[in-house]
Amino acid sequence: MADTHQEWLAQLEMESRAKQETFMNGIASKLGRARVTEKPVQSYRGAPDFWQAFEWPLEERITRFTENFQAAGGHVARLSSMEDVQQFIVNKAQEMSVKYIIRQNQSELDALDLEGVLKGTSVSVWNREPENHWKARAAEADFGIVMADYATAYTGSITVLSSQDKGRSVSLLPTVLMAIIPVDRLKTRLGETLVHFDRAGSENLPAGIHFISGPSRSADIENDLTIGVHGPGIVYALIVG
Repeated sequence: MADTHQEWLAQLEMESRAKQETFMNGIASKLGRARVTEKPVQSYRGAPDFWQAFEWPLEERITRFTENFQAAGGHVARLSSMEDVQQFIVNKAQEMSVKYIIRQNQSELDALDLEGVLKGTSVSVWNREPENHWKARAAEADFGIVMADYATAYTGSITVLSSQDKGRSVSLLPTVLMAIIPVDRLKTRLGETLVHFDRAGSENLPAGIHFISGPSRSADIENDLTIGVHGPGIVYALIVG
């Protein structure tokens, strides 16, 4: 028995390291090789040069994004203009008997004029009235509408950033998410999105960076796949242009 507290801690550390050695040696033995104790030499960091230069043509980016996003359970619509986006959202709102919509506070979404064209549906704009309980408003919304900051064809994912006017709750809490993707923001590789954050530096990062690849999916409990537990159960990616 250790005489002092420090001796007791030292004894616990020694026992822990001995167990760690036994565990790692056992893994190396099962792999049939000696343990690797030195850090391997890396000839380069990050993606290799051929991947940095890899880029699909626009139509293939749209096709690949659509295939990957739909494979994860999402829906994709190709639309020519923001007028078509407006009509698409209006049609879906009427089809689903939507009562409440919340959207980001952005000029591109102001141009949709949903407040003017949707009768019988309440449309709220995130943080436009600072005294409102915006998380609660987002949680009760049927539709959340956001502008995608970036999208990636190879992974079938949408990137949405958070700010004072772009609350993360708009994309996380409503039942249905409508994410509008201007076609010039759809890139081939995820690295084309991540490079913007590297260039900005840690002091200029947004409040949140969210990657959306279809509806919320969870199989944490007994491997039972459930849709819509941690986010919208229906997600539409509207590619515009």
